[in-house]
Amino acid sequence: MLAIRYAEHPDDVRRYDTTQLREHFLFEKVFIKDAISLCYTHVDRVVFGGVYPVTQKLQLEGGKDFGSDVFLERRELGLICIAGTGIIIVDDAEYEMKKGDGLYIGKGVKKLIFASTSPTDAPKFYLASAPAHTAYPVVFIPLEKANPRKLGDPATVNVRTIYQYVHPAVCKSCQLVMGMTVLEPGSVWNTMPCHTHERRMEVYMYFDMPADALVFHLQGQPDETRHIVIQNEEAVISPSWSIHAGVGTASYTFIWAMAGENQTFDDMDAVKTSELK
Repeated sequence: MLAIRYAEHPDDVRRYDTTQLREHFLFEKVFIKDAISLCYTHVDRVVFGGVYPVTQKLQLEGGKDFGSDVFLERRELGLICIAGTGIIIVDDAEYEMKKGDGLYIGKGVKKLIFASTSPTDAPKFYLASAPAHTAYPVVFIPLEKANPRKLGDPATVNVRTIYQYVHPAVCKSCQLVMGMTVLEPGSVWNTMPCHTHERRMEVYMYFDMPADALVFHLQGQPDETRHIVIQNEEAVISPSWSIHAGVGTASYTFIWAMAGENQTFDDMDAVKTSELK
C-alpha cells in the first residue's frame, strides 16, 4: 500500500482548509495488520510508514513506484520498533527486535523481510527512507546505544529526552537523520519556542498516546500558522519552510526523521514566540 503526497508552496498552503491540510500532510493509516503501509512524499523524495507483521512475513520490495527492482537499490532506510517483538532479515543477517530497538540499513541491500515472533505480541516497525549516494553498513541500534539528549523544563511543560538513532554520533548515513523523542509525564510540548530548518524536511509519527489523547501538530510559516489534529500512531509531513512544533493533551512519544541538505542536528532557525501569528 502506497500513498503519494506532492510538494506544496507556502503561499498555496495559506489557503488550505482543515480537509486540505489533512489530505496533503497527514498520513493516518501507518499500521495495517499484515501489511506494509507507506507514504511517498515528493519533499526530498522521502518514504515513510509502518510494517505490521502479525501472522504473515512481509517483504519490502521495489517496483514501478520507486523506479527500481529493489527498494534499497538507491535508497537508505532507518527504522524503530515501537511495539511488540519480531525479526528483521537483512540479506543473510537476522536481527531480533523489541520495542525501542532501531536499525540502519544502507543502500544496496536486496532482501528485507519482517516477521513476528508471536501473533499475540506482534511488532510494529516504523521506517523512513531517503535517496542515498553510497552504501554504509547495517547497524543495529538498541535504545541504550542511541545518543540521548535531555532538554526542556517543567516550567514550560516540555521535559523530554531526544534519542538520536540514525545520526553521525551513532552511525554513518547519506542524508537520513532519525530519532525518537520521549516526553516525561506532565510535559506536552515537543518544542517551544519553535523553529524552522530550510535545509531539511521532517516527518513526525506520534505514538504511545492514551486512548482519549491527541496532539495539535503546528505547521505553516511563522506569520501564518496552522494546526493538524493527530491521533495515536499517525504521521505528518513538515516541509522545510514550516515551523516544527506540537502540543498534546497528555504526554506522548514521537519519531522524527529528516532528510535534506545536511545532517547537522542543531542547524535550525529559531522563531521567537512573539513572532508567531
